Amino acid sequence: MGVNRRDFLKLAGLSAAAGAGFELLRPGQAVAQKYLSSQPDLAKKRWAMVIDMKKFWAKPDRLEAAVHACHQAHNVPHVVDKNKKPDHKHEIKWIWTDTFPHVFPSQVHDQLVKFKKMPFIAMCNHCDNPPCVRVCPTRATFRREDGVVMMDFHRCIGCRFCMAGCPYGSRSFNWQDPRKFLNLKKLPPTNFPTREKGVVEKCNGCAERLAEGKPPYCAEASKGAMTFGNMNDPGSGVRRLLAKRYSLRRKPGLGTMPHVFYLV
Repeated sequence: MGVNRRDFLKLAGLSAAAGAGFELLRPGQAVAQKYLSSQPDLAKKRWAMVIDMKKFWAKPDRLEAAVHACHQAHNVPHVVDKNKKPDHKHEIKWIWTDTFPHVFPSQVHDQLVKFKKMPFIAMCNHCDNPPCVRVCPTRATFRREDGVVMMDFHRCIGCRFCMAGCPYGSRSFNWQDPRKFLNLKKLPPTNFPTREKGVVEKCNGCAERLAEGKPPYCAEASKGAMTFGNMNDPGSGVRRLLAKRYSLRRKPGLGTMPHVFYLV
């Protein structure tokens, strides 16, 4: 007998509740804890990304630069098949480009038809109400007080409940050993940890950069097309942009409250 999506997510939620009390979960708590409340001012911020698509369309090379900067810094593999061609079935992506109908399937406003064939950038939305967090049975994915949704690769058991729960397709599963597709002799300066086969990964909001007071790699490489900032600060760049321009969010009707905004 098949299991529909709603029943699957209910089952995942029960698994998370039951798993919370197991002693087996405790060894990984120290890894996750350093991202949660070790910084006393985390709760005072609410990070958000504002993407100006017109700037990307004016200079398309900025799209490639933003994706490349993220993937290089975080050791995201470029998975290829036996013929050395991109393996789209098993690809790993933290940030990517897609068409308007795929990124905004619920947006049907007549004035948006002109964007139908334009490329849009996509990533984790770092939601206020992230379903991926609710369904994870081991708490490998969790939300920080500043809104960043994190992944603890050591706690991930590869169940992929979070992938089923995420309505944005923002998570990838390592079907193969990702290290086979990396040049481990030439790691980027960040020395971001590599992953293993059988775990899920996603954009982490460049938490390692935020800890140093720096913006995410993609925003830095976009040359002004992406603005990152604190939504709780009325004078921040993201607040000023959203006050001046019309913006879209992905699938707003789901109640996840995504914090990636698109200016069109």
